[in-house]
Amino acid sequence: MKQIIAYMFGAGLLVNAGLFVPQALKIFKTKSAKDVSLMTFGGFNLLQFIGILHGYLQGDPYLLVGMIASFIACGAVTTLGILYRKQ
Repeated sequence: MKQIIAYMFGAGLLVNAGLFVPQALKIFKTKSAKDVSLMTFGGFNLLQFIGILHGYLQGDPYLLVGMIASFIACGAVTTLGILYRKQ
């Protein structure tokens, strides 16, 4: 049972990562980030980085992989937001 919950948790984190993708695509396609809160996404990135460290230190591969995926997807939104905020 514990393994099933761990797997579901990891899958949930991957879904969470997927939720950032539409925002990144929207910014990329429109070349505009006027509606993106960089403070919010920066905060998400910080929390995900802490989650990555925690997953690594706890030896939890589900948490680690899920948080890395979220960090990359959210990082794409943050990076694109910074790049296109000035335009």
